[in-house]
Amino acid sequence: MDSANLRGGITMLSIYPACFFKEKRGYSVVFPDLNWLATCGSNEKDALNKAVDCLAGYLYIQKKENEKIPAPSKISAISPEKIAKELDANGAEAYVCMVSVDVEEYAKVHFEKSVRKTLTIPAWLDRAAQEKKINFSQTLQEALMEKVRAR
Repeated sequence: MDSANLRGGITMLSIYPACFFKEKRGYSVVFPDLNWLATCGSNEKDALNKAVDCLAGYLYIQKKENEKIPAPSKISAISPEKIAKELDANGAEAYVCMVSVDVEEYAKVHFEKSVRKTLTIPAWLDRAAQEKKINFSQTLQEALMEKVRAR
């Protein structure tokens, strides 16, 4: 869904219905359209913030892995009582809320943000790498990604 942003440009919002269930210690949130994707928060505001993060993360990974993303249901098509029954949850204090996020913008801040790291290497290695015009940041990222995947 497209909508104009405050700078006059275009932002791509992803909007999905989520069921919020009041629990003894906060709220549980379920996205029925997204394979029952779920999160929770200590209060309503926390649950909404975590729902946005959860939605952004799910859509970001699906897009990155070229997975099919289901279309969102209309809010009127979602019954919190029916979903509560399916999940064996208390539907007495449940409601549906549309959760929206600009995944691309969210990812820039939360998923793709680079951080500066200082490291020490031998002087001879520094000279040799610079002579070969090796990009230190890219090389370190590639090596770290390989190490992380190996675990």
